[in-house]
Amino acid sequence: MSDPKSADVLKIAVLGAGSWGTALAALMARHGHQVTLWGRDPVVAAAIDGQHENTRYLPGIPLPDTLRATTDLATSLVDADQVLVVVPSHAFTETLRKLAPLRPAKAGVAWATKGFETGSGRFLHEVAEEVLGPDVPIAVVTGPSFAKEVALGLPTAVTVHGADAEFAQAVADVMHGPAFRAYTGDDMVGAELGGAMKNVLAVATGVSDGMQLGLNARAGLITRGLNEMLRLSAAIGAKPETLMGLAGLGDLVLTCTGDLSRNRRLGLALGRGQSMDEAIREIGQVVESVQTADEVMRLANRHGVELPISAGVQAVLHGEITPVDGLRQLLAREQKPEYPDTLFR
Repeated sequence: MSDPKSADVLKIAVLGAGSWGTALAALMARHGHQVTLWGRDPVVAAAIDGQHENTRYLPGIPLPDTLRATTDLATSLVDADQVLVVVPSHAFTETLRKLAPLRPAKAGVAWATKGFETGSGRFLHEVAEEVLGPDVPIAVVTGPSFAKEVALGLPTAVTVHGADAEFAQAVADVMHGPAFRAYTGDDMVGAELGGAMKNVLAVATGVSDGMQLGLNARAGLITRGLNEMLRLSAAIGAKPETLMGLAGLGDLVLTCTGDLSRNRRLGLALGRGQSMDEAIREIGQVVESVQTADEVMRLANRHGVELPISAGVQAVLHGEITPVDGLRQLLAREQKPEYPDTLFR
């Protein structure tokens, strides 16, 4: 387990040199920690190391001179006190498997990846427990946080959830600073559900805005989307307060309203009548909402929870219905009480 040495400088390995991994690595380096960023792309690594800029993912934003980058995983992990994994969810399992034999014995593992394991639909903490074993402290970092704004030093709040309270606090401590608030909690299931589901719901609000349906429609979709999050979270044993906090409501509002969100931009393009291929090509980065929508609906069906907005998004993403038909189906649903009686009991 990471040894929180009071005000000491910690050695931190950040795995994943995309926009979010780079932003978090820069944040911790600015807080005085020794941070090494690992990425697969030698051009990106060389630019971070030599020019102090991620020219591909965060162009024009200066990075700390002290931030190091490498394409050699073993080098990044030497003597690390903490490991932070920030790769897309489809690469999460493979990255953990490569990390496991190289991880220093003292180093806990956190991740800022959102989504489910591709194929199995497992939560990422379930993957981590299996790959790393039960004795390695783990935590998830989540919340409303566009990478570009964090890299620019704009105010941001996230939450760190883990069963090992000491490790969750240690992860929060290295991130917490003048413009970055890091809260803690112990509900990994709820934190991960919120981080994944908001990407699906952001497509819905993007479609609505792309169709120019107005701000009332957007607010209605966000609120009813939160209702879907809460009902599914109750079925799988998460805490409702987690979904009402930064991991759920916070991330949902940001992703549904902010045009830096890739999932929102996908919805906007579809709502304007563009094809899926055109939309993804235009965005130019990984958009994981198709796979995430499938996993959310698989989880909902397993627990017998009806999620009309998420189901509509899944159908639109697979080309089974048009956005117009999806909207028509939502509006044609029967009237009902806003919340089931049992939700908060």
